[in-house]
Amino acid sequence: MPTLIPTLQSKGKFSLNWSYLNAIANGVSAIDLGALALRNLHDARQFVREYGFDLDQPAAPRLILQAHAEAVEFICQNFLTPQQAALIPPDVRTPKDPLQLLVYASLRGQQVDLRRMWACAVLKVMHGIFYIDNNLKLRHFHAIRSQVFGSLDEVIRSDGEHYFLTDGEICLPLLHYDRKNNKGRNSILLKLLQKAAYLAADIFDHLGVRLVFATRFECLLALRALQRSHLLSVTNVDAGRTRNTLLDLDAAKIIFNKYRSRIAASEGYPCELLRQMDAELSEQAQPLTRCDNPHSGTGYNSVQVTVRKMIHVQQLDAAPEQDYDVGFFFEYEIQLMDADSYQRSLTGPASHDAYKKRQVDTARTRVFGRELQRWIAQHDAASV
Repeated sequence: MPTLIPTLQSKGKFSLNWSYLNAIANGVSAIDLGALALRNLHDARQFVREYGFDLDQPAAPRLILQAHAEAVEFICQNFLTPQQAALIPPDVRTPKDPLQLLVYASLRGQQVDLRRMWACAVLKVMHGIFYIDNNLKLRHFHAIRSQVFGSLDEVIRSDGEHYFLTDGEICLPLLHYDRKNNKGRNSILLKLLQKAAYLAADIFDHLGVRLVFATRFECLLALRALQRSHLLSVTNVDAGRTRNTLLDLDAAKIIFNKYRSRIAASEGYPCELLRQMDAELSEQAQPLTRCDNPHSGTGYNSVQVTVRKMIHVQQLDAAPEQDYDVGFFFEYEIQLMDADSYQRSLTGPASHDAYKKRQVDTARTRVFGRELQRWIAQHDAASV
């Protein structure tokens, strides 16, 4: 074993990559970096090994090539026009060795800056793809979906034409029942790329339901029904992700207490009484604007609850003495809306299409960086 001697001598110029070390020490997201810090292909191979790919295994280069091809296609389809897609340098679009992109993304200088920026953009998308493909929860998605909707199907019933929410006592008619069975791969990747955390584990709406009622007070009663059915409790709700821009509970409490005896004495379903209560709530409620999602449009009102559910899957390598299935928590969304809020969500700034456009704009800026975006815009202007 060679003797180790303390030294600061370096084969090349002794220097520090301040921006890269700042990102590591201060928690800058990888998607916001403008360059890597690799010197050559040897560095790139070490980087890939620590990232998680053993290049000596035949499957590893194939998986990297597949991710590269998917990343280029994603960028072309979501962020570029066909004319702009032709601007991607050939050695970035179809490299002989995808590992070379890591070196390209590390080189600075007038002659290589453009290639560096495009290489960084492709690598950022590849990073998101690898997180999706190696997320264990997504691999157990069939079991997750079955168990999540198994619980929801116990309280959301249908008579063949209409849906109802019931806790076994009260039964609330639904105007719309939207069930999100799975967030598409393209949508997951787009959401990853516009999030600072940049992790697949942080996507909370793979599964979920949206329940639309005629009035806001029925949304309040729906919360009660879900709570009494134990689908919602203080222990399984992610408090940090609860969003309420629909119900002023202080005002609703006053109005509910005023009308409670009339509700109890009603014959049949008290539609008009609930509308009357809603009208008073509109007059008395304070505006609710709490929303941490920068892409949500003005006028989008809902109660959005993220629920943790323990999912059980069979553990193939369980210890002999272990006689139970392994469990992990999965988070899904329950969203409540009234008819007026739902209608506003179909058009204008609060619509899903407008929301998706804002997401794409944010993701494009983060993947390309402002410098590459300016270069693309200048090239477009020059070609007109």
